Amino acid sequence: MNDQTHQSLLTSAPTKSSCCPGISRRSFLADTGMGFTGLALGAMLFRDGVARAEPHEHLWHPPTGEPHFTPRAKSVIWIFLCGGVSHLESFDVKPELNKYAGKSIEETPYAGVLATEGKDVIGGNPKHGNRKTIMPLQTGYQTYGECGLVVGDWFQHVGQCADDLAVVRSLWTIHNDHGAQLTWQTGRHPRELEHPTLGSWVSYGLGSVNENLPEYVVLGVPTGDCCGGNFTYGAAYLGPEHGGVRLNTDPKKPLPFIAPPPGTITREEQLENLTLLGKLNHFAGIDYPDDQNLRARIKSYELAFQMQSSVPETLELQREPEFIRNLYGLDRDETKAFGEQCLVARRLVERGVRFVQLFHGGGGGGAWDAHSEIKSNHTSLAAQVDKPIAGLLKDLKQRGLLDDTLVVFGTEFGRSPGAEGTGRDHHPQAFCAWLAGGGVKGG
Repeated sequence: MNDQTHQSLLTSAPTKSSCCPGISRRSFLADTGMGFTGLALGAMLFRDGVARAEPHEHLWHPPTGEPHFTPRAKSVIWIFLCGGVSHLESFDVKPELNKYAGKSIEETPYAGVLATEGKDVIGGNPKHGNRKTIMPLQTGYQTYGECGLVVGDWFQHVGQCADDLAVVRSLWTIHNDHGAQLTWQTGRHPRELEHPTLGSWVSYGLGSVNENLPEYVVLGVPTGDCCGGNFTYGAAYLGPEHGGVRLNTDPKKPLPFIAPPPGTITREEQLENLTLLGKLNHFAGIDYPDDQNLRARIKSYELAFQMQSSVPETLELQREPEFIRNLYGLDRDETKAFGEQCLVARRLVERGVRFVQLFHGGGGGGAWDAHSEIKSNHTSLAAQVDKPIAGLLKDLKQRGLLDDTLVVFGTEFGRSPGAEGTGRDHHPQAFCAWLAGGGVKGG
């Protein structure tokens, strides 16, 4: 064998490893890269700056818990109309109802909607639903603003604020009776009973801006006991100190027992009594540190003492200029009551209250529950709230408060396109709400 042949054999013959026969470094990395070892290796290489499949900004990152954009809302005014407002004649107008009036839904191009009726309802009331004969619109409608929002004539004043509204028309709910009022406040099925309401979560999470006023205030007559009652503004396991505090708009009697009867005790004596009571409660708190009711009671006494002056001042609406009171409808009998609530709501958020919940038509199933005579029912009730709500939006905007105050308008469900005599039945399949302010894009 010559030197050339020997050299050829040296370069062409396969090389055998002295250890781990059949496994090369390349094959080891390839094989382990397919399994859990590869995952760990990839993570280590990534941390070391070795593995870079694509630019860093395009890689997945775990959630940081930060919002997608800078929050702007500091307060919420939560307007709830009890009973089920007709979406069809308010903010989700359906002109086709006039075209097919008197016909069965099955005879129209929209027959497919019948297949979804009751689909998502859990534990529903069988008395509601199956209304197939179409009822025409019970009021007219117009377009408003640069956005061209179509609004029913029952809400002409709110319609003037169209470019500030973000209407959500994709709502549906899981209950077909008025227990859905509780669902609106808690996000839970009414059979789950008491859970924290949104207002209580805001109180719990954000705390107070004004130590002389509650974080969470409730105005108007709430939902009836049949449909949630106190649960619709309660705090459940968050603790009673985060529940809503009900106020009347009368500055002389804003809430029960806020001040002692005249001539019974001086303010100095009351302060001494509350100081002693606070010490006794503190001693009890040492023995029962986890007693939520005790903490709430201590807070209520402290807050009540501060509220004796701050609440009446907040409710002195006569201090407002006449044109402001008229903006809310305080000069008219039909709008005065709800107008006062809306004006008080503005004065509360102006003073740092986080969450103001306004009820209209509360008690029982709700005044807006128009199973008959919906035209007269909604005409009358809308006349009570339309101008005050519009006045609230305009007033907040002119004061610069709409930028950081979120206003929400809602109800537990809509009304059926099919007639129930002279009324409309419950319609949980689809309804609407709107939001304004607080950084929400209007129009």
